[in-house]
Amino acid sequence: MGQNGESAAQGKGRGAISQLLDFAEERRVLTYVGCLLSAASMLISFGPYICIWLVARDLIAVAPDWSAATGIGVYGWWALVFAVGSILLYFAGLMCTHAAAFRCASNMRKRATEHLMHTSLGYFDTHASGALRRVVDGCAAETEGLLAHKLPDTAGSIAMIVGMLVLFFVFDWRLGLACLAAVAISLACLFYMMGGRGMDFMTRYMESLVKMNKTGTEYVRGIPVVKVFQQTVYSFRAFHDAIEEFTRLAQDYAVTWCQVPQSLSLTIINGVVVFLVPVALLLAPGETDFASFVANVAFYTIFAAVIPTAMTRVMFMSEAFQSAADAVSRVNEVLAAPVIRAPRRVQAPAGNDVRFEDVTFTYEGAEEPALDHVSFEVPAGATVALVGPSGGGKTTAASLVPRFWDVDSGRVSLGGVDVRDLDPHDLMDRVAFVFQANRLFRQTVLENVRASRPEASREEILAALSAAQCDDILEKLPQGVDTLVGTGGTYLSGGEVQRLMIARAILKDAPVVVLDEATAFADPENEVKIQKAFKRLARSRDGAPRTVIMIAHRLSTVRGADNIVVLDRGRVAEQGSHGQLLAAGGIYARMWADYEQAVSWRISSDAASTERGDAR
Repeated sequence: MGQNGESAAQGKGRGAISQLLDFAEERRVLTYVGCLLSAASMLISFGPYICIWLVARDLIAVAPDWSAATGIGVYGWWALVFAVGSILLYFAGLMCTHAAAFRCASNMRKRATEHLMHTSLGYFDTHASGALRRVVDGCAAETEGLLAHKLPDTAGSIAMIVGMLVLFFVFDWRLGLACLAAVAISLACLFYMMGGRGMDFMTRYMESLVKMNKTGTEYVRGIPVVKVFQQTVYSFRAFHDAIEEFTRLAQDYAVTWCQVPQSLSLTIINGVVVFLVPVALLLAPGETDFASFVANVAFYTIFAAVIPTAMTRVMFMSEAFQSAADAVSRVNEVLAAPVIRAPRRVQAPAGNDVRFEDVTFTYEGAEEPALDHVSFEVPAGATVALVGPSGGGKTTAASLVPRFWDVDSGRVSLGGVDVRDLDPHDLMDRVAFVFQANRLFRQTVLENVRASRPEASREEILAALSAAQCDDILEKLPQGVDTLVGTGGTYLSGGEVQRLMIARAILKDAPVVVLDEATAFADPENEVKIQKAFKRLARSRDGAPRTVIMIAHRLSTVRGADNIVVLDRGRVAEQGSHGQLLAAGGIYARMWADYEQAVSWRISSDAASTERGDAR
């Protein structure tokens, strides 16, 4: 586990806020300063209420000779000083917490992104890009708002509640108890909503948001298919179901769980006078200093306006802490993702041969192994094809060579050295890939190909493009190799993109090449050119043969392979040359017969034959 992973593991026993502040590093002290300033601001904000009480007390004491109340002007100025001071302290506190929050969010994004850069590539096959984006960017944004606003507001709320409780009993404890009764009922309602099922709701709520984000990304990518078949969002069940699940979750929590307690809480805290007036009426007949008692009643009536603000902040405080705990948990999951680590004792391969020695591998959460005691050899400079039924383990086997995953048992070796004992950077330099689904960056063709070797010259890139049969692509592009592709630029067909990927692999000039269904999206014309590009890719710049592992469903592409390994249900069912496997009459022979029948199939003009589905 890397440094980030160790930090995530160490933080599991600590509070969410404490773990968040770790990301702020040296600026975490600004968070404490900001919270103290916010708390001081809230306590000072009580000053105007006290000044109002003093004004009311003096006026009642001299009534009806109001002119005798000479000190009320001073109270007014003090009220202004308290109000302005409260505002200034609050803004100073926000400046401090914002500085810490921005650093925290920035570091959270950086650490998560940096960790993902070292995570095994197989991790991205099981974690959708939309979900990861939601965690890396969305959680950081949520924590930014928490530390910048909600945390200082929480400190202020705590100070407000403490100050409020003190003031409840300073002037008249009996009237204070009446106000406290309203606060107690409101708190009970809030704890009912936020505790227990409320905590469970927040966890499921965040999971639902991640799910909607992930399926929404998939839906956007699938819009062309939806439009071609004139379908609606309902045709994309995963996205539709995610929206429905979120809707049911929110409605159930809001209506079934929160409607009554929230209504009761809001009614109580906004109607404190319902408790205060009856108590005042009961106490009034026994008061000896009636003027002072009236002043106290006036104070509590005015001060009751603070209670809704305090209770609302408590509610948001609870929500903020739940969100923070969930955000930290999700970021820690990313930081705990397995990384490709360099071995303590790095070894150098003695060649470019690849061996699978009794390899077993099972995907996380799967019950059956994807590969079960698989053994085969790819000699240096040879081309070995992996074929077999879908789900047989072909792509899994190929992905173990560059350590997209690490084996459970057995070993995969390159040049006689276990790939886990090679330096990860050296291993990646020795292996080039051409996948069945490739993506171009929103850059020029030149920069897209240069991605495999950043130091390559323009002439070397043009040579690689020519070797990959891309001359016709460059001829039709408006700016040739300098044409922007992707969003805002030119779009290429699947076969054309595939040829650019082959050019990228040729430019890398790695001694080992992995081809995963490289002709999957190619039309016949592109397939011919891709096959020519393969022949060039199979040889290095100096003409020496490369070690090639090829995965293909189109069996015509593997006839000339030095060896064909047939994988079925995670095991090596058979292997040999094309002729040997045909003569054996096993799985490969049946697959070849099916392939020949498929390529010779045509629609007959005879209606009856068409209905029977005759192949001719």
